[in-house]
Amino acid sequence: MSPSPLVFITGASSGIGQALAASFYEAGYRLALVARRTAEIESWAGERKLDPARYQVYGADVAQTDSIVAAGAACIARQGLPDVVIANAGISVGIDTAEREDIEVMARTFATNNVGLMATFHPFVAAMRQRGSGRLVGIASVAAIRGLPGHGAYCASKAGVVAYCESLRGELHNSGVKVVTLCPGYIDTPLTQGNRYGMPFLMKARDFADQALRAIEAGTSYRVIPWQMGVVAKLMRMLPNALLDRAVQGRARKKRSGES
Repeated sequence: MSPSPLVFITGASSGIGQALAASFYEAGYRLALVARRTAEIESWAGERKLDPARYQVYGADVAQTDSIVAAGAACIARQGLPDVVIANAGISVGIDTAEREDIEVMARTFATNNVGLMATFHPFVAAMRQRGSGRLVGIASVAAIRGLPGHGAYCASKAGVVAYCESLRGELHNSGVKVVTLCPGYIDTPLTQGNRYGMPFLMKARDFADQALRAIEAGTSYRVIPWQMGVVAKLMRMLPNALLDRAVQGRARKKRSGES
């Protein structure tokens, strides 16, 4: 009997990553769970009474290329080649270009959200292509659609995720390997709970994960979740610059690093 399918998820210690782990586990998948905070994954798995035979935990920092590449190689050695790889780990911090220290914040954001995403996929691409099947999933954001004041690092990095995944999808066309880009709207996680502005269509992490699972299994190339934010995203994309600039004036900004 062939083993149950395997999903590799980064940023699995909290938020969307943890919710995705729960959804995939209940759908019958084995789990390869990756995070810097491995103790939190183990605690969560114990509380949920996960079958130890169905999950493995890997300590890695996606911002450190050798670290996440080694985690991917360890997964293949211990559990086999995954059916689904979800590059979920990401950070979101406000920036002000006038502040010198925020250049480093921008660099850390790209190291995690962009270089880390490529490094997450790297160990699996050639083997998936040779097998002729697989799902590579990039978690972007509706923040990729238009740049917002104070959100330059996050918006730019997530726009980069969308463009990178689109490029990779073209490279893997007809290989049997699907590239899926998911753009969450506002999801109730530790990443958003400190936001000081309105978050329309705020969604529970588990509800997002259940919809994401269906999109991933279907091999959907691009999906905004929830659908209402997809409508908002299309409207924002069409909005002339002058109207967008006027609309975001006075909008509260994302907290900068160290800002209470």
